[in-house]
Amino acid sequence: MKFIDDPVLDAIAHRRSVSKVGPNTPSDQEIRTLLAAVTHVADHKSLRPWRLILLRGEDRLTLARALDAAQGIERPEGEVNPKPFRAELLIALVASPVEHEKVPTWEQHATAAGVGHLLELALWQAGWGVMWRTGIFANAPQVRRAHGLGENELLMGWLYVGDIDASHRQRLDESHRPPLNPDQFIGHMPQGRERG
Repeated sequence: MKFIDDPVLDAIAHRRSVSKVGPNTPSDQEIRTLLAAVTHVADHKSLRPWRLILLRGEDRLTLARALDAAQGIERPEGEVNPKPFRAELLIALVASPVEHEKVPTWEQHATAAGVGHLLELALWQAGWGVMWRTGIFANAPQVRRAHGLGENELLMGWLYVGDIDASHRQRLDESHRPPLNPDQFIGHMPQGRERG
């Protein structure tokens, strides 16, 4: 179902989170190529206050152990936390704010979140399934240590990336779910109120 005539806007309107992705993933080089579009995110003073960490293979086991340690979970030998293994590739999104008198930390976090969303869109448009996952233990000391985060950095979650099953892709393509009504998100400045 086509929502909008412009191909870029129509692609944005069709983006969906894919909770179960397949084993095929983009290469590191493909991610670098997609980042060429992402790096133009709104970024006050061009501080580039973000970075990505690619987790593949054993990195996911390190994350699984860190998540368990953060939660105080001890598993029988041979068992691991299954969450990091929902995808072959996890992309950790890290906000890395820098000191700047005109750009507060919250604004730099917003830039990093913008990067995450644009990267999701770029991956989606390239044919990949993506799910942005977070959780209350994302910034637990054990998880932060596993990612090598600096004291001022914030782990904003992971993009779980993989291919999309053909039948699921067809269902997504044939979806008739309309876009949300934009009127519910638009307001105006209060009129006639005294300004303090």
